[in-house]
Amino acid sequence: MTDTAPPSLCDRAPHVPADRLVAEMVPPPRFDSVRFDTYIPDPNQPSQTEAVRVLEGFAAGLGGAHAVGGGKRGFLGLGTAFGRAKATKAPAGPRGVYLDGGYGVGKTHLLASLWHATPAEPSLKAFGTFVELTNLVGALGFQQTVQTLSGHRLLCIDEFELDDPGDTVLVSTLLGKLVDAGVALAATSNTLPGKLGEGRFAAVDFLREIQGLAAQFRPLRIDGEDYRHRGLPEAPAPFTDEEVRTAAYATEGASLDDFPSLLAHLAKVHPSRYGALTDGLKAVCLTDVQPVPDQSTALRLVVLADRLYDREVPVLASGLPFDRLFSEEMLNGGYRKKYFRAISRLTALARDAKGLVG
Repeated sequence: MTDTAPPSLCDRAPHVPADRLVAEMVPPPRFDSVRFDTYIPDPNQPSQTEAVRVLEGFAAGLGGAHAVGGGKRGFLGLGTAFGRAKATKAPAGPRGVYLDGGYGVGKTHLLASLWHATPAEPSLKAFGTFVELTNLVGALGFQQTVQTLSGHRLLCIDEFELDDPGDTVLVSTLLGKLVDAGVALAATSNTLPGKLGEGRFAAVDFLREIQGLAAQFRPLRIDGEDYRHRGLPEAPAPFTDEEVRTAAYATEGASLDDFPSLLAHLAKVHPSRYGALTDGLKAVCLTDVQPVPDQSTALRLVVLADRLYDREVPVLASGLPFDRLFSEEMLNGGYRKKYFRAISRLTALARDAKGLVG
């Protein structure tokens, strides 16, 4: 126990330079050590085993020279040895793969495993969420982003946002340029608003939204239940305010915040900086968890939950349990899948935080 007050997320306003955005386009810490052989397929879901087989073959096929899609010209030289390599015509068949399935079936695990299995230097592979990719375009500009990523062997996009038409068109155009430069693509996505089939319609929606790129993607359906709760005990009930505060003071590297104040602070920080907001933290302690008041706030909380989950930061909380964060209207609306993913991930992080008390 220490008398020094824990840091508050509300006191942080990080600045993230563009070069850090590029350097951090790798699988996050939670997925740094995952591989295809650490993915545990559900024996009742043969599509999971089949997805591993197909993705292993896809990765192996990326071991040749950097290819130029459609026989078009390659990327602009970036001064790397890879960029100076002689380009060859892309092999026949799709240059992309799309992982279609509900939350918690291991899509991100498989996407990160594909990144790790692709035989190329880490600097020639990129991995990021759709939001991180649009943030990169905002930081570098469209043409510089094309130049920066065109020398890559593989671009993995997690959680492709089909519910934002403007950004979808922007990223689809970017992907078209990268395919022309010979970059292989892999993606997962969320369903469109109103498509409530837990991924049932996602492949059709994804291929339509990326317009002329549809022929470049092979959809892989991955069925199953949320692995984060498969065979695991229920999440712990929320603790008391006193227990959370005591744990925050006793845990080195823990932050302590009042939940409503944190939600208000998130509105002042761009979502691209939420990862930096958690730099150095070993745990996040929250008091007075309440229902999220509106959709804009809820979507910001989803991004924070994703960054905390990526970085394996336990979350200890008092107040309401995490499955009561979002209203019935939110859970039945167009962003339903995001909210259920956030509940799933925060519940897993709450389970990780149990050991902080007592």
